[in-house]
Amino acid sequence: MNIGMKTRIVLAVLFAAILSGCVGPRDAEGWSSSQKREFMKILSSDKYVSLCNQKPLYDKVRQSQNSRLMTKLLVGYTDNLANSCIDSSTLGKEYDAYWQKVGTSDIQMKLRAGQSIETILKPYIPEYKQFGLLLAKYKALQRTPETSAEALHKVRMSLERIKLMRPGLGKTYVLVNIPEFKVRVIENDRTSVSMGVITGKKKHPTPVFSERLQYIVLNPTWNVPDSIARNEVIPKLLRDPAYLKKHRLVMRKDYNLDSSALNQDSVNLAAYKGGKGDVPFKFIEVPSNRNALGRVKFIFPNHHSVYMHDTPTKYLFKRKVRAYSHGCVRLQDPKRMLQYLTEHYTDYSFEEAMKKYDSLKTAYMKIVKPLWVHTAYLTAYVEEDGTLRLFPDIYGLDRKQKLNF
Repeated sequence: MNIGMKTRIVLAVLFAAILSGCVGPRDAEGWSSSQKREFMKILSSDKYVSLCNQKPLYDKVRQSQNSRLMTKLLVGYTDNLANSCIDSSTLGKEYDAYWQKVGTSDIQMKLRAGQSIETILKPYIPEYKQFGLLLAKYKALQRTPETSAEALHKVRMSLERIKLMRPGLGKTYVLVNIPEFKVRVIENDRTSVSMGVITGKKKHPTPVFSERLQYIVLNPTWNVPDSIARNEVIPKLLRDPAYLKKHRLVMRKDYNLDSSALNQDSVNLAAYKGGKGDVPFKFIEVPSNRNALGRVKFIFPNHHSVYMHDTPTKYLFKRKVRAYSHGCVRLQDPKRMLQYLTEHYTDYSFEEAMKKYDSLKTAYMKIVKPLWVHTAYLTAYVEEDGTLRLFPDIYGLDRKQKLNF
């Protein structure tokens, strides 16, 4: 290739870059005029509701067009988009936030590389479809004079909580919306399974977190947590020696039905009544139709020890507000969930699963395809038909969690 041909190719590439806005005069901070215009347009409508505590800085940038301040504002806006505008100190201990790192040097490098502002922001925009749907509703409500402050606040807090959800949510997952008392299996952004749930009491709230579904347990035993053993089982057993038999409970040295059986008269029960801490013996409820976990549970291991399960207390599903558990998620139609997950996410057929189910013996089925379970606290949700629904703030988080502005 001769020199003239090389020169023409370089000039052609440079011309194309200029037309695309990738190359142009840059100031000391790395900003081009097109990037500045794009950013100011995003800010003027607060496109991603992430100005928040950056509004005073925004006013200075509007007046001065100072590039150094503009870079600081872009970093702050990106951080609010990535990590929400909720004051982290008000989240609460039962709330797992998935923080993202937003670095000034990284933002500056992308600016100098000529990336558009939308390209810079894109990795931090929640993939969860609800974000876009709620964002549109929020903008519409802001333009509607009769909108109540409570409705606007519910939508805004739900938007901010979506920002804190695990990145990479994708289009297929299980979503438990705690204040809605509902679980959905979402496949390619469409609801495949939906049913009511019972969630945790206010003093035992269902936590907000994300973990992968790993296996299904048929005919589970219930390993009574030490806290429940101390504060519920032992006091009742001290009053009624027949309590264990009535409630299908056995005593073992650990959570293993095959370990040595213990007699309630052989241990000092009163020493472990109430209080906190480990109990050196365990109570296990054997499989049955009356087991506290019902006949099936769905395990996504987590540090909260929370999972989804069947329940014998079906009558509670007749109630609108269903905050009755110790934190776990009880399913209204566990067989429907079992059928769907078995057929789509295990190596078993539903018929094989039901044979194990009918045996009343504990059995396990491994989940063989990735499926994340997300518990969320969204007091506003947009249905697939576009209807905005608002839910009671059962744990008071809309009030307790404070915005940073």
